[in-house]
Amino acid sequence: MSVQVKICGITSPEQALMVQQAGADALGLVIYSKSSRYVDIQRAAEIRGVIGPEALAVVLLVNADAATVKQVIAEVKPDLLQFHGDESPEFCQQFGFPFIRAIRMREGLDLAAEVASYNAEGGFLFDAWSDDQYGGTGHQFDWSRLPAQRDYKLILAGGLRPDNVADAVAQVRPYMVDVSGGVESSPGIKDEQKVTIFVANAKQA
Repeated sequence: MSVQVKICGITSPEQALMVQQAGADALGLVIYSKSSRYVDIQRAAEIRGVIGPEALAVVLLVNADAATVKQVIAEVKPDLLQFHGDESPEFCQQFGFPFIRAIRMREGLDLAAEVASYNAEGGFLFDAWSDDQYGGTGHQFDWSRLPAQRDYKLILAGGLRPDNVADAVAQVRPYMVDVSGGVESSPGIKDEQKVTIFVANAKQA
């Protein structure tokens, strides 16, 4: 089975339709006000309305409070949440809702312990570390740090582009690849040609 492709940072219904047409398997909506790809809950719900049943709708949150998470679940009705901040296992699991746990690959990270502590049905997303940004950095980390053997869905993010995604898939063999800035013409604006090439290169790898 070919790798799944998630296009993150969708900011309009038009973009959502375009990336689905290009073959994306999952779409990410960023409800985090410090992101250049931020959409509010109302806008996210509007975009959610055009995501068909063949694609997953994922809402990315960073250190949101419990009330906001509950509001997102009720009003946006995503398929998955993606916790991309410093949320504890207890926080993520209290909602009884399937989620992806993002792990930012800082130096000295005990990867096995981090994975073991979360019950992330949607999988674990591995992203580059940044001291001041929660994802969306455009930076790549050393893929060799990821375990070859695993019993969870591995989602690879961080610095992926149309020209390197095939190598990433061949090396890491992830369940899913996740891209945001690598297929944009400017922050929050997806480029149709880049999206199409990215999806094709990922699927053919």
